[in-house]
Amino acid sequence: MTEFVLTVKDILNRETFNSAKVIAGSKGLTRQVKWTHILEVKEFESLINGGELILTTGVGLQLDLPTQHKYLNSLIDKNAAAICIEIGTYFKEIPFELIQLANEHDFPIIIFEEIVKFVDITQDLHTHIINQHHQMLTQLDTLSRKFIGLSLAPNGILKILQELHNYFQQGVLFITDDSKSHYYPSEIGNLETAIRGYIEKSQMDNTEKITITIDNDIFALMPVRGLGQTWGYLCIQMKQQLSSELFFLILDRAALAIAQILLRIKTIEERRQNMEDEIVRNLMKGREYEQDDIHTYLPTANSKMYFRIFLIQMDFPEISIVEEDWEEVKLQRAMLVRTLFKRHGFFPAVSSGKSEISVIASFIADDCLKGETEKFSQIIRSITEMKEQSYLDGSSCTFGISRVYKDLVQVKDGYKEAKEVFKMYGSKIAKTYFYENLGIYRLLLTLKNSGYLEDYINDYLNVVLDYDKKMESSLFATLCVYLECNGVKNETADRLFIVRQTLYNRLDKLESILGSKFMEPSNRLALEVAIKAHQLVNIEGTISFSR
Repeated sequence: MTEFVLTVKDILNRETFNSAKVIAGSKGLTRQVKWTHILEVKEFESLINGGELILTTGVGLQLDLPTQHKYLNSLIDKNAAAICIEIGTYFKEIPFELIQLANEHDFPIIIFEEIVKFVDITQDLHTHIINQHHQMLTQLDTLSRKFIGLSLAPNGILKILQELHNYFQQGVLFITDDSKSHYYPSEIGNLETAIRGYIEKSQMDNTEKITITIDNDIFALMPVRGLGQTWGYLCIQMKQQLSSELFFLILDRAALAIAQILLRIKTIEERRQNMEDEIVRNLMKGREYEQDDIHTYLPTANSKMYFRIFLIQMDFPEISIVEEDWEEVKLQRAMLVRTLFKRHGFFPAVSSGKSEISVIASFIADDCLKGETEKFSQIIRSITEMKEQSYLDGSSCTFGISRVYKDLVQVKDGYKEAKEVFKMYGSKIAKTYFYENLGIYRLLLTLKNSGYLEDYINDYLNVVLDYDKKMESSLFATLCVYLECNGVKNETADRLFIVRQTLYNRLDKLESILGSKFMEPSNRLALEVAIKAHQLVNIEGTISFSR
């Protein structure tokens, strides 16, 4: 790499500085000189931007020591490169206090002990700086063209990293939210975990380049952005904390080329996601499908291939998503969920809606292990911990998971089961996300739409419900809790927050209505089933236990 940085040390080797002498701040000779400026006034804060080599005859320093001290401090604060003072008519010597201040800040003070032409110095240095700038732009243009060409080549991201490595002779990484990252050479991959951890933990502005230090190694991070989002970070080792302007310009051009690759990939993914979305929705609704389309998005059937339907419901208004942002949100949601399922060994097909995400989660398992639920539970925990507010806020999600199936024609049945779990969990009737764990409700659900449940409920509970309605009493609530407590009266009274005598009075009334043998096993079972059926047909509401 050609260094396009002009330092104080470099200018001291030029012919125009033959008579120059460094009397202070010798440790600051690596300061970059961006321009030269002749300064003969004491008020100059608005006249310099930083990086200037200040040339003066000392007119502005013909002041008392405190003012001179302030003058030099201002140059240091404005990040000037150095000051060159002509010793002679206007300024005879440099006070020890100024030398001491310059040494403290590694700020070079250079003196000319004979008269020099400042015009010769400025002409020489400005010509050199402009020529350097021209060479820098030429080199930047050459590299930019290479990056654009590589962005159109197969495995373009890795090839761009290789080009950066060849140019800077430093390790390069591209770190994304996706599990797959890129790096070159291979040994630099050992640093990925540390850099990724720094990015995830820090609250840095993801729109600006930054430098970080990890284990005494300095890295430059350049965000790779597209469509208003940060897709990852281009990361390169640095030889020193301050690198040239060209260094960051090259990183910026490389980041832009990588963004173009990612945009193209995302466009392809979006097209694929829309097709996958349609296939999944057609299967959920029991519509006909093409076998060729199915095999594009779902694994080929075999004796050990099974699937469950996994639904995610987001509990926030659909209108909260701006329509023009929806395609990006939809794609990002699908990518997040697909990556999570793949990480746990599934073959997912995903349909992403504004309030619901549907997944056909295929997996390979022996017949004795097909009902295993731990991996699904791990996925649920991972989703609930997600804080991607723009795409998927896990704290607002509810889940429903069907039984295990094998034939794709059963996707529709699995979808219905997962939807039922939504309703049951949301109404607090059930405390499970898995359909097979719903117990007696599985049987009741099959009867729900037949009309039999209403007749059954009326036969066993109508007298109690009618009495409560007429007398504004709480016999039904008392019956529910009494059965849940297995007929233990102390526990029942405590849960209802009533005294035991009040409970006895209510139980006497229940006996007069239901019969004295209502707690015998067969009668009790019939009542418990009727109560659960009542909860099911009134799933939109919840039971209120009044005192």
